[in-house]
Amino acid sequence: MSQTTDAFALFRPGRKGMGIWRVAATFALVLLLVLLGLPLLSLLLQVAPRDLWTHLRAPVVMSALRLSLITSVISAGAVIVLGLPVALLLAARRFPGRRVLEVVINLPMVLPPTVAGLGLLLAFGRSGLLGHALSLAGISIPFTTLAVVLAQTFVAAPFFINTARAGFESIEPRYLQAAATLRASPVYAFFHVILPLSLHSLVAGAAMSWARALGEFGATITFAGNMPGRTQTMPLAVYIALQTDVQSAVALSVILLAVSFGLLFVLRTFVVNPGK
Repeated sequence: MSQTTDAFALFRPGRKGMGIWRVAATFALVLLLVLLGLPLLSLLLQVAPRDLWTHLRAPVVMSALRLSLITSVISAGAVIVLGLPVALLLAARRFPGRRVLEVVINLPMVLPPTVAGLGLLLAFGRSGLLGHALSLAGISIPFTTLAVVLAQTFVAAPFFINTARAGFESIEPRYLQAAATLRASPVYAFFHVILPLSLHSLVAGAAMSWARALGEFGATITFAGNMPGRTQTMPLAVYIALQTDVQSAVALSVILLAVSFGLLFVLRTFVVNPGK
């Protein structure tokens, strides 16, 4: 029996003090379900399926949904390509400045989205740190579709890197030691040992980063603006609709809710806890 299993054996029925624990846990669960579930239920009760389909077919909605799907997939791909070697480095090596690097990578998770958007604007804008050089080359990033991708990548990267790193660190050292004993190259060991053993974590991290990119709002509207067909993603479309047509905003929110719920359900069912 593992150490984790032994620890949680303290919470099995019949143990001393379990009555108080069950009351406290039930009370906390009810309050949490009210806090998390009631807003979602309120959204679902505000729109009929027929009205939802009508709003979904609107050209503005289809354009925003298409742009959101395209940019979020590109952002997730960029996060995987850039984040995979970084996650492996953090899991495998101890080096000076490692803690600082970890903090920098995780900052987008706690940074206010508008601050992130402003930082991107000051970095890649025409008068920004790199913007001036880009302007000389005839490249303008702010208020373009590329700006949407950069904003989504900025906020989504920590979700993949942290999950991938946890997956790499969970690999039993004896497998890597066996690969080293057989004189496997680092590339061979990565693709034939590390990657298969951490695949569930990598898929989960990629899905979470994609979901985060799909729901990004603050950094996008600050850095990319809100131009229909060019930079207006679904969250931005919800914000604009809320000011003029509450029912349209609710319908768009329900669409995003359905996509997010479906993604998380599939993730928990087939990736995180398959067969349970």
